Amino acid sequence: MKKIILYIFLCLNFTLSAQNKDTWISFWDKDTTHLGFKDKSGNIKIEPRFMGFTIAHKFENIIAVSEEENENWKSYYLTKTGKIVGRDSLYVFDNGPDCENEGFIRFNDPKTDKMGLFNGDGKIVIPAEYSDLTRVRNGMIIALKDAVKEKDGEHFFWTGGKEFLIDINNKILIENFGFNDELNFYSLEKSKEKNPDPVRDNFLGVDGQYYSFINFDKEFKEWLKNILLTDLSKENLLKHSYDEITYWKKKDDDDGWITKPKEAFMKLNYKLIKAKLLELKSTNCDYHIFSESLNKFIFEADEYDQYFDNCRQAKDWINPVKNIVISPQNKNESGQDHFEFLRTKNGYKLISASSRKEDLK
Repeated sequence: MKKIILYIFLCLNFTLSAQNKDTWISFWDKDTTHLGFKDKSGNIKIEPRFMGFTIAHKFENIIAVSEEENENWKSYYLTKTGKIVGRDSLYVFDNGPDCENEGFIRFNDPKTDKMGLFNGDGKIVIPAEYSDLTRVRNGMIIALKDAVKEKDGEHFFWTGGKEFLIDINNKILIENFGFNDELNFYSLEKSKEKNPDPVRDNFLGVDGQYYSFINFDKEFKEWLKNILLTDLSKENLLKHSYDEITYWKKKDDDDGWITKPKEAFMKLNYKLIKAKLLELKSTNCDYHIFSESLNKFIFEADEYDQYFDNCRQAKDWINPVKNIVISPQNKNESGQDHFEFLRTKNGYKLISASSRKEDLK
């Protein structure tokens, strides 16, 4: 089992390291109207000319760009070698184009409204035959085929069709694989029998083996119950806190977010934090746990770059934020308490907090 997992990661990492010898960084022209790219030594690789849908801050292999030409807009995908592919075929979601992930980027065929996938060299590795595709996650993609797009006001949704789990070679791994944002695709394990781990979800593959993935929601709830809430000492809370904690503070003139080292934060707020978390152990505590993304407008420091992709979009498919929201027992009272935990390589860490009544210090 372990050899199979290791093989997946080694192949992927070798491919990416061969491509990503130098990451270019975006920069503005003097008027801050056009973007260009420099290498790590500061040498200009592309003079500023992009705007509009060009949102990539870093250029590894392939990016989506747009520029104005003769009072008209043109958009396309650009590789490091200067190759242009997918003209007027940008995949746009939530008012932004796709961003490269693991050396691949999605595109949309405007004639058929179907989606496909380019690799870092601008070659089509998955043809535009799908209604929708997720980004590549550990070499795997959830693909929706033969669905019907329906509109609801300004938004649209899919009906019908069939979902699969496929790999970057367009090979079907699992049929009838429903979309699930709680799965950690980097935790893949394959076995002949179902994995008994209670935090894992199992799926039968077309090869007759079971594919199991850690479910973020199950993982967090088990960690919360068995690791955090069993020991609410200051030492344990510090152990499971991010180096800096960002909290909401009511100021005289305005409200705002403040960041403080975890030791200083806990020294001033430990009693309050402990009391609030203790409420979670009560049977009548009204709380919910939500899966969210790290807020790029709050966590702007360079140390948080590892949790964002090249377009400064939170990598919630690897590092989700679990937000515990506690509502008051008295329904006539307003406000809620929030505790946000970021999933890091060292486990879940308290990274943000806010209190509905007491003022955090």
